[in-house]
Amino acid sequence: MDIRKVKKLIELLEESGIDELEIREGEESVRISRHSKTPAQPYYAPAPVAAPVAAPAAPVAAVAEAPSAPKLNGTVVKSPMVGTFYRTPAPGSPAFVEVGKTVKKGDTICIVEAMKMMNHIEAEVSGVIESILVENGQPVEYDQPLFTIV
Repeated sequence: MDIRKVKKLIELLEESGIDELEIREGEESVRISRHSKTPAQPYYAPAPVAAPVAAPAAPVAAVAEAPSAPKLNGTVVKSPMVGTFYRTPAPGSPAFVEVGKTVKKGDTICIVEAMKMMNHIEAEVSGVIESILVENGQPVEYDQPLFTIV
């Protein structure tokens, strides 16, 4: 089955309200699912052991809140699948895009390798690459932000 057909099926699944899709063409078949059928197994941590009583300590300073995720401006291009992110078409080749480069809708901006298949990720809008959020060769998750385009 052609990878373009699989990508189109993924897009149809994302746009619709269904959780799973299975297509058969001759001897080939593909099943795409939003969620795993196996429920998450709960993890039970062992009960904490009481510490011995110590001398009173100095007052503890208030713990600062962890900074929230940065606000991303413009259009965020997210990974359509789990895989490995590549900025170049081949080792030693120049990157598809750099920060500040103008792209048109449909331009290839990176590759996500999934199950030994190289999936070209295209710009969803025309604009300028504001930021690249993933390092070359880094694993990415489904729906993880990859770029911002303004």
